[in-house]
Amino acid sequence: MRGAFSTYALGAILGSLLFSGAHAQMKVSSFDGNVTDDELKSFNDFVTTLKPGTSNKGNEWAQGHSGEQIKAMGLVYQMAGEKETLDQMLRFCDAVLSERNDLAKAPVGQYKIWTGGIDPVWPNDVTKTPIATGGEQGDPVGHLASCSYLILNTKNLYSQKVAIGDPHNYGATYLERAKTYLKQADASMSNHILKRLLDVSNGNKMYFAKDAPYMGGKAVPWNQQMMFNYAFLNLVNAHKILNDNPTLLNKYKSVISASIEWFFHGGGAQTKKSKKGSTVYDWGYTMPKTSGEDSNHGALDVAGFARTYIDGSYGITADEMKTLANVFVDVMTLGDKKYAGTVDGQSKGGHASATTSVRTGYLFLAEFRPNAYESMMSADLAVGKTTKSTDAFSRFLWVKHRRAGAK
Repeated sequence: MRGAFSTYALGAILGSLLFSGAHAQMKVSSFDGNVTDDELKSFNDFVTTLKPGTSNKGNEWAQGHSGEQIKAMGLVYQMAGEKETLDQMLRFCDAVLSERNDLAKAPVGQYKIWTGGIDPVWPNDVTKTPIATGGEQGDPVGHLASCSYLILNTKNLYSQKVAIGDPHNYGATYLERAKTYLKQADASMSNHILKRLLDVSNGNKMYFAKDAPYMGGKAVPWNQQMMFNYAFLNLVNAHKILNDNPTLLNKYKSVISASIEWFFHGGGAQTKKSKKGSTVYDWGYTMPKTSGEDSNHGALDVAGFARTYIDGSYGITADEMKTLANVFVDVMTLGDKKYAGTVDGQSKGGHASATTSVRTGYLFLAEFRPNAYESMMSADLAVGKTTKSTDAFSRFLWVKHRRAGAK
């Protein structure tokens, strides 16, 4: 499953970083100053044209195109609060839920997976026996929980009819829709992820269940912990607003907290000095490895830490984010548009190959190294030019927004 994540993510993230004046619609107005109305309009116009995936084949709803697109919509809505963005996000969330294994008709759903049941999951490969599940299950749950939280955090929408309609009978009003998403996200978490897939008996640290066909009994890789944490973060925030299930909320919080503590203070990451004298981290793909994480997975790790930092509830500090930024700027950046294939500055093969593009998870780090902001953004974006990469553009907008003084 590691290969499935990485190959698809590499194609989705690097392959989508292409300029196209004829077709791409998201356009950079400037690198400095406030996010402009034109930039937001170009984003909203572009995501309106996107079609959600029709299944999770190839991890489409995890690190595939649809997964990155829905996360981008959530980030931009969190930043700008434009209803047009949220409505498109709901269009994708409707698709996510309708494609869940226990709800979708064959051939999208109704598969018996490794547990022996038709579990509330999103299979990424139904051609193998048994049908396995892994960290990719966190992202679809996270999408639903994110949609729920963002609606619940916008109280003036509660009684309004959802602008895109209610084709799946998930709730005619925004509040009804939010409650459906949250209920179903909890169902997937409680009836598969925490029930069978994860073993959190060791201090709430995430391990895969011993009988799981994928990495059974082993520590969950960091990039996949970030997928689960994406779900936990948004589930906590949605339940906090509703104040409806403190027991479940506290369980979710404890797993996130253990994950973050494990990485930053529990031996997951080593602290070192770069050749330039800055403090940096080194870490591996999964415990007990603590060195040489490849650039592809490292970008997914960093994006997850950035989401958690933005949330502000789990102790990640600006200094820790700067230390991650130092990794990219002082260790992985080898020259103009030349980037190492591992977080310790090496370049090997496969997913640890050197790149000429910045994998978009690292763009979050530009906030913490202002001296590298323009070089990081200009590697794949240019003022007055367009891009089709929703993840790159949304993360650029976020950092630009923060640099302009937003909190």
